[in-house]
Amino acid sequence: MSSELSDLYQEVILDHNRRPRNYGKLEGANREQEGLNPLCGDHMVIYLKLDDDKIENVGFEAQGCAISKASASIMTDAVKGKTPEEVEDLFQRVHAMLTAPQGTEPDLEGLGKLAVLSGVRDYPSRIKCASLGWHALRAALKHDAEAPVSTE
Repeated sequence: MSSELSDLYQEVILDHNRRPRNYGKLEGANREQEGLNPLCGDHMVIYLKLDDDKIENVGFEAQGCAISKASASIMTDAVKGKTPEEVEDLFQRVHAMLTAPQGTEPDLEGLGKLAVLSGVRDYPSRIKCASLGWHALRAALKHDAEAPVSTE
């Protein structure tokens, strides 16, 4: 990762950790999903308000590391107004970016601010932290998980 991208990664992660967007329980939510990363103890709840098969609003509550909170914050901004199919496509692209083998360039085109999460690749043990919110969001959209979604 270039020094410039590394600096941006750190700056955005710190900003979203200190001032997370869409943080808090969402009143009027019609979907909710808990997520847990048992390896490091990150815990999160994603709240969705779906209307006409689009995410009208989204919120989250989290206890855990800066990366999990920042990733969820960036994610919530990115998915507002999207359909479940568009979110699934974004999930697949973010997952591919986070898990791309070291030494390869991940596809960042069209990811916008989500591209800064590519810096997590330099810290393999933190990939599950960055993906926790995404897994909980995906389960909330499928509306089929009764227990907390786990990164394990």
